[in-house]
Amino acid sequence: MGFEKGTSLLEDLIEKAGGCAVMDGGFATQLESHGASINDPLWSALCLIKDPHLIKQVHLEYLEAGADILVTSSYQATIPGFLSRGLSLEEGESLLKKSVKLAVEARDKFWDRVGCVPGNSYNRALVAASIGSYGAYLADGSEYSGCYGPGVNLDKLKDFHRRRLQVIVEAGPDLLAFETIPNKLEAQACVELLEEENIQIPSWICFSSVDGENAPSGESFKECFEILNKSKKVNAVGINCASPHFIESLVCKFKELTTKAIVVYPNSGAIWDGRAKKWLVSPLVYTCFSSHSLQLLVKAKTCCIHAAINVLW
Repeated sequence: MGFEKGTSLLEDLIEKAGGCAVMDGGFATQLESHGASINDPLWSALCLIKDPHLIKQVHLEYLEAGADILVTSSYQATIPGFLSRGLSLEEGESLLKKSVKLAVEARDKFWDRVGCVPGNSYNRALVAASIGSYGAYLADGSEYSGCYGPGVNLDKLKDFHRRRLQVIVEAGPDLLAFETIPNKLEAQACVELLEEENIQIPSWICFSSVDGENAPSGESFKECFEILNKSKKVNAVGINCASPHFIESLVCKFKELTTKAIVVYPNSGAIWDGRAKKWLVSPLVYTCFSSHSLQLLVKAKTCCIHAAINVLW
């Protein structure tokens, strides 16, 4: 896919969706609702090994619900992670490609069914390959702190992401989604990799945030976005796996920091304890999907529209 063509593909989808394209929802939680046991360092990627049919089922459910973009089940799918499970390098790379293949197959199956129906309200979904942060691979919660330790430098982060990125690109997704990036250093690593590998697929880079003001590392989003804004390989920027209560202010902040499309996909408001492998629920979580919170999300969307910027929600 050529860069200009790919960019047009994303822009066309957002335009067809009225300026606000809808992404799918939480993948791991949906797998768990179907009985999948994913309390594992591989998280939802474990189903690539054990229950690939369930992954495709979840993709289809989100398409039925109206998703314009499917995110693959590869967030914690890494070659080192698969090697630690006793799989070969070839098997690990095959599973990475499989994550894209399952999403594409689900998309094509769904579109074959509804695409020819006159007056259908669906858009042909795009497949975004999920590329989780280094902290996601560590499975210790450091994607929410940005504290990787003194031994982790720019070159180490690029080495970590490089082969996975190459393999995923070979699988042919429509988009690349770098997710839950906790610090400026890893954002820079992702940007430099896109340039070094001359990636021709449109990409977005999303940060997490635990305070609604800064990246988890404490670095300002202004600092982080300065890196992203310089790259033509990064087509959208945003926030994921952060509390819904932060979204309105963050979207308004982001629109002042960038002219790129903005990506927003919050969590329920619970906090993930990476060491205990469980969600820590505060009383605020129980109001996240109340009518008040729905109004909050609508206001954030309106903030994007009034600013004349595109948004993936």
